[in-house]
Amino acid sequence: MSVVASLKNLDRELTRFHGRLKAGALFVALLAAVLLARGYYLQVDQHDYYIQRAESNRISLVPTAPNRGLILDHKGRILAENYSAYTLEIARAQTADLEATLAEVGALIEITPGQLRRFRRLLGESHEFETVPLKSKLTDEEVAILAANRYRLPGVEVKARLFRNYQAGPGMAHVVGFIGRINDSDLKKLRESGRERNYKGSVHIGKTGLEQSYEALLHGRTGFDQMETDASGRAVRMLSRIPPVPGKDLRLYLDLDLQAVAEHAFGDYLGGLVALDPRTGGVLAMVSRPGFDPNLFVDGIDPEAWKGLNESPERPMVNRVLRGIYPPGSTIKPLMALAGLELGIRKPGDSIVDPGYFTLPNSRHQYRDWKRGGHGVVDLRKSIAQSCDTYYYRLAVDMGIDRMHDYLAQFGFGEKSGIDLEGESSGLLPSRDWKQRRWKKPWYPGETVIAGIGQGYHLTTPLQLVTATAMLANGGRRIEPRLVEAIRDPFSHAWQPLPPTVHGQVKIDPANLAEVREGMLDVMRPGGTAVVAAAGAAYAIAGKTGTAQVVGIKQGARYDESKLARHHRDHALFIAYAPADDPKIAIAVLVENGGHGGGTAAPIARAVMDYYLTGKRPGTMKLEATSDGAD
Repeated sequence: MSVVASLKNLDRELTRFHGRLKAGALFVALLAAVLLARGYYLQVDQHDYYIQRAESNRISLVPTAPNRGLILDHKGRILAENYSAYTLEIARAQTADLEATLAEVGALIEITPGQLRRFRRLLGESHEFETVPLKSKLTDEEVAILAANRYRLPGVEVKARLFRNYQAGPGMAHVVGFIGRINDSDLKKLRESGRERNYKGSVHIGKTGLEQSYEALLHGRTGFDQMETDASGRAVRMLSRIPPVPGKDLRLYLDLDLQAVAEHAFGDYLGGLVALDPRTGGVLAMVSRPGFDPNLFVDGIDPEAWKGLNESPERPMVNRVLRGIYPPGSTIKPLMALAGLELGIRKPGDSIVDPGYFTLPNSRHQYRDWKRGGHGVVDLRKSIAQSCDTYYYRLAVDMGIDRMHDYLAQFGFGEKSGIDLEGESSGLLPSRDWKQRRWKKPWYPGETVIAGIGQGYHLTTPLQLVTATAMLANGGRRIEPRLVEAIRDPFSHAWQPLPPTVHGQVKIDPANLAEVREGMLDVMRPGGTAVVAAAGAAYAIAGKTGTAQVVGIKQGARYDESKLARHHRDHALFIAYAPADDPKIAIAVLVENGGHGGGTAAPIARAVMDYYLTGKRPGTMKLEATSDGAD
């Protein structure tokens, strides 16, 4: 009995039970306290935070891209406009099998090999969560087919997008430029400038030309729609809206008719032309040949098309006016003559006897004149009119390279002009110090000799040449070249003109300038190197021809164009302004491998000046853009 009693000790069992009951109650109490504390934290302390999170789930901000500003010529004709179209895009992150999806889409609508190549290139440049365009400008039938099959094409979207259209074609490509898809490099720049938020919902950004230079004005400001959504993320209703602000329109000094005349005048030649109003610096025409179709770039260029443009020996992507650097040749002679007069090295009546060559003291090397046998007795005016090399060989030696450098620098050589386009080259204006810094070598007298006729190290762009020519025309005022004449506000629709930017005034003795100008007039008169180009003109032209050597000619040999391949022939140059007594246009023409300036470059300039000053148009040319309101 004692053993059974010990096994059934009720007091001990009750004690154990009460202990367990208390432990369980304490545990439950602790859990309740934790839950209460957590509930208080979530519902009281974090109330505002979770309210905001809930609102974020219920409300979403949908960006609305703004209409991009228009670009118009001087007469209001549209050069760059917008249009809306549907595009087929694929989100890689939402597509389980990309290749299968592409194949299925290809079975529904036509997808060309070029579109597939472009898609794969853009795919490599895009983030995984971004949609990548496969086909743009879908027809209504294609949109309907894709919409009907949307349920079995995850990651495939049809979106309405704004596209850019460049109506003026290849001839204006280097001026207007083009837009392209925003890439990582663009995003980085936008973040650094603090403008990234303004590009929410935008797909494109200006890449070249005016589209790039005036991007901040053309793009406008992104709008946002505040939308209420359900649990599935579908829009229920719009709560509020901040409308997008359209970009501003640009009106250019450039005239599309004049541009067409200039392009037509080049014929089959390659090269560059730029014409300015010497009173304002406004760019009246800018041609770089060959051009390219900017519409190819709007939604991503086909890799094959890009390869063709990038590897073409004609370099269509290079703006020859801004980035083409060439020896100025004899077009530098009026400025050299002016430097000689201004520095007191020459007087207007000073003359030399030109035997057809020049030699340095204690040297037998002959620096030849372009004219065999020479020009006889030559004064300053004749040296410009007949482009006498020997005169400038001697002048250069008497002046010295450093004084030559310092004087020509005042006319913009060796530095960028400041035009409202990106990518301008500064060219090269050599000096003794420059050579020492660049090559660690001394300057030699022979290098000064050839610098006097614009050869050797001296390299310039057509834009620098026309800037200097405009300064000869306006009396030494250095005005910054500018394409955009005015900007239009999208709300008031009022045009705000941009005032000319003057970078200074070169002090020039009027008598010395008049002497040089007379020499440039003589270039276009009987005995001058461009007399044929001036025949029958209803106005007076002051000009200067030039030739830029492409291949060297051995001592004693003569240049024979007929024995050279076309790409080895000299470049032809011509600068001019007109009317000579009241200049309204200054022009510089560069014809690659064109031979002599008087034979190829000067007639091109004459055609442009004829149309601008008299309205005379050579031949019949169709314009595509439409209207918005011996040297």
